[in-house]
Amino acid sequence: MSKPLCTVTWQKAAKHKDLPKLADFKLWVQAALEGAGRKKPCEMAIRLVEAEESQTLNREYREKDKPTNVLSFPSELPEEVLDSLPREPLGDIIICVPVVFAEAEEQGKAAREHWAHLTVHGVLHLLGFDHIEDDEAEEMEGLEIQVLAGLGIANPYVEAD
Repeated sequence: MSKPLCTVTWQKAAKHKDLPKLADFKLWVQAALEGAGRKKPCEMAIRLVEAEESQTLNREYREKDKPTNVLSFPSELPEEVLDSLPREPLGDIIICVPVVFAEAEEQGKAAREHWAHLTVHGVLHLLGFDHIEDDEAEEMEGLEIQVLAGLGIANPYVEAD
């Protein structure tokens, strides 16, 4: 991989002994940005949270009253402000620690690979990708599969045996 495109700040609001390192998140963010063809320098925050905080945010912003694995909050700065900044703020990614570990176990996936997938997924949302419509979902999932393959991670959409 080339020089980092993105400055990643990291907040751990959840306690767990097996959390990925900041270097892991930076690697996954860089891979997602490169996979999406991103060239402009940027910055983002990743916050690791407990179920309660995830549920509160999910209820407030998505009207779903349960914790979720990953939430993305794209920056909404006006273009004239963005043009004056050396690094474009992409936004924030919120990842719910207990949900990630529970999903990895339920799906028979290595936790580290699931963390990578959800980080890539969150970054792509910050870049404007979505999966509401079938064609959008196909494009986003295809890009996720490609980025993860470049990291040596199998297709996350194939069910484990």
